[in-house]
Amino acid sequence: MSIEPDASIPSPKSRIHGSLLGGALGDSLGYAVEFDTIEQIRARYGAAGLTGFEALAGPGRFSDDTQMTLYTVDGLVEALEWANSGVGADANACLWLAYLRWYATQGETAPASAPVPQPRWIDAQEVLHQRRHPGKACLSGLATGEMGTSFRPVNPDSKGCGTVMRSAPFGLIPHITADAVYKLSADAASLTHGHPSARQSAGTFSLLIHHVVAGAGLREAAAEALSHAAGLDGAAPELLERLEAALRLAGKGLVTPEEMVQALGEGWVAEEALAVALYSVLATLPDAAPAEPLQHFRHAVALAVNHSGDSDSTGSIAGNILGAFYGEACLPSEWLAVLEGQDVIRGMAGQLVKVTTGEG
Repeated sequence: MSIEPDASIPSPKSRIHGSLLGGALGDSLGYAVEFDTIEQIRARYGAAGLTGFEALAGPGRFSDDTQMTLYTVDGLVEALEWANSGVGADANACLWLAYLRWYATQGETAPASAPVPQPRWIDAQEVLHQRRHPGKACLSGLATGEMGTSFRPVNPDSKGCGTVMRSAPFGLIPHITADAVYKLSADAASLTHGHPSARQSAGTFSLLIHHVVAGAGLREAAAEALSHAAGLDGAAPELLERLEAALRLAGKGLVTPEEMVQALGEGWVAEEALAVALYSVLATLPDAAPAEPLQHFRHAVALAVNHSGDSDSTGSIAGNILGAFYGEACLPSEWLAVLEGQDVIRGMAGQLVKVTTGEG
């Protein structure tokens, strides 16, 4: 019988800050090697690959994954601000407006048919105005000027990981049902990606975060998320196959990056990115003793980014999961010290904390 970490229960505030910062750290470490093969990574950093920021020069720069995650937070915060003031708001419309504002930070102009969103605090943060290889489907979906829905999604054939990598915040909202978390996340995915696997992968990831925040162990949360995905009407078979493969592979322990990619994929599409991150989190979780949060975070994120694939997205998702589970206790201080834009990430985390818990 496996033993889950015996740590004190993190506060909601710590989980929110931990998940957003953890995702940014994983994103940043992975962004350094996103377009490298595992052979190139080993040639540059040694047999173990890139295992920390000490091997990198300059600040830890995050990618569009963290940018869009923070804009997801902002869309949710706006919807919750309206709700807290007694005014109903369409959450998906708030998220669409937030993503349109992110679109503008990338130097893009939305068509005249799209609404012109009112600026918010996040839009003035210069670090978010850097173009860091934004996903093609995210850009093309927003370029239509149409608000995609689950019934009429834009990019109906797109299943890139741009939905999953931005969806942790839905699972961080307390006091809502699992079904509501899933629906919010899957509906928001439809704003840019229409393929069932892209929408279901995003919803499943958010649901996993939700279960972790509610107090489930990592393996338990993974099993519950998989069970929910399997029970969906029109369940995407590729999502179920990848998640089941991730759990089987994690049961074997650590494998080589080549074996991981062969079993789970490179992470460029939604279900593969979620599977690689989930495997990395579970394979580094000890069976016989409680995990030490800092060590677990370092090992899992390193495993998630060292492969021939979409390293920033797989690293980001793994960091989101562990930060939500352990709270800020798992975040290495020496990694945080070099992470760019930490004040912006904490600023957005603080806004989500305030509208969901009332804490300042």
